[in-house]
Amino acid sequence: MKKALIILIISSAVLATALAGGASETIGSGNGTYQNGNGAGSGNGGGANATSFSQDNIANTIGSIEKKPLDDSEKEGILLMREEEKLARDVYSALYAKWNIPVFSNIARAEQTHMDAVGILIDRYGLDDPIKNDVPGTFVNPELQKLYNSLVEEGSESLLAATKVGAEVEDLDIADLLRLMSETDNDDIKVVYQNLEKGSRNHLRSFMFQVDRNGGSYSAKYISSDYFNRIVGSDRETGTVITDPNLKF
Repeated sequence: MKKALIILIISSAVLATALAGGASETIGSGNGTYQNGNGAGSGNGGGANATSFSQDNIANTIGSIEKKPLDDSEKEGILLMREEEKLARDVYSALYAKWNIPVFSNIARAEQTHMDAVGILIDRYGLDDPIKNDVPGTFVNPELQKLYNSLVEEGSESLLAATKVGAEVEDLDIADLLRLMSETDNDDIKVVYQNLEKGSRNHLRSFMFQVDRNGGSYSAKYISSDYFNRIVGSDRETGTVITDPNLKF
């Protein structure tokens, strides 16, 4: 009787902690526990935390960097990444509505943080923001609009297909970020892109865990196979904002 009472007290305490928001969420199996949202995590599991920066610490970091004039390519790159991060957010939100798997909702929240980081560059350089009215699934860039439609359709076919869509979006995101970093001399832009790519590497690890868990496979379409294998074969990256514009993973 006394033992049962102790168990009941402990169980009540655990439940109270969970209701208060203190419980972490385990996603996947066997390879790591991740807190919901932007909490800490470890291992190569299916966790969704991948963004360890905020709008404020990105803004503070690039605020101390000299602002240089942008050429047309740099402007186009910033506007592309603003909508490409929205593409990721909107695709994952749509697939979460379809499959109710936490990895999609968690990473969709992280993608909002990525959108906000690019928004800082848009404000900093006085660019015309393509996201004036943030309507989910709607894009100014016609190629991104077409891609969004096809990815959501593909990801709605099965849970495995949905997780492979997640891997493909991150694959594309990393490829574009690497290209844009090579095309700019502006350190503030590079710092933002470095942090976005770090987040995308973590997202790719999470989605590849889910692909494997569902018995599937995905091969890189946009980045090199060697770089892809280095990312998915390494542990989740932790730490706060990257300040080195020329960091090499």
